[in-house]
Amino acid sequence: MDFDFSFFLLVATIITGLVWGGYLLFLKSKGRVFDEANEPWAVEYARSFFPVVLIVLLLIGDFILVNKFTYGIRLPVFNTKILEINKPARGDIVVFRYPKDPTVDYIKRVIGLPGDKITYENKKLYVNDQAVSYQSLGTYHGVGQGEDMTGAELLLENLTGVEHNILIRHDASSAEGVYVVPKGNYFVMGDNRDNSNDGRYWGTVPEENLVGKAFFIWMSWDWQHKGVGLDRIGTVLQ
Repeated sequence: MDFDFSFFLLVATIITGLVWGGYLLFLKSKGRVFDEANEPWAVEYARSFFPVVLIVLLLIGDFILVNKFTYGIRLPVFNTKILEINKPARGDIVVFRYPKDPTVDYIKRVIGLPGDKITYENKKLYVNDQAVSYQSLGTYHGVGQGEDMTGAELLLENLTGVEHNILIRHDASSAEGVYVVPKGNYFVMGDNRDNSNDGRYWGTVPEENLVGKAFFIWMSWDWQHKGVGLDRIGTVLQ
């Protein structure tokens, strides 16, 4: 799990909210009214900080839980792997340091494993010369930040046994080609195929750039639509 600034904001929001809300419930159960002058110091701090950390939390955007230990345990700072656990599997959604700028984290889906030959042609994938199967789910109707993709085709892609949704714009151009994945590297692509800066443009991801496996959406925020995206919170990433 990625214990970063976002994680600690979530913890602070929960704790301050529970302290403040719990105190109000306690007063109600005793038939007493809130008196700011007599509130405990812990409640005073919680009441003051709760709206602040909540606003900061929501301003940041969408948050995803990342298991940093799925692919092994690394020494912090040096990023040296000291324990091998699992290898990335085709279809995994991974967080990694962008090869062109390792200070930036990207999130994409693993398409090609070391030694694979990946072909992307006419909006279709081929893994080791085997065509990937697709099922049309109709026309996509986006809202908020996804509104620009309205009209794209929503497809269920079966990536050698891993099923997930992708978006395709048949009127848009995108990079095509044949990619052979070097040893110790992975080829990744975005599910929004015609709007993704991925391996088609800059190559493969070295194993040492992997941060972890993304598996759960715990907060979704969209300023252009409805604020907190309750329909996405709690979604297991597949």
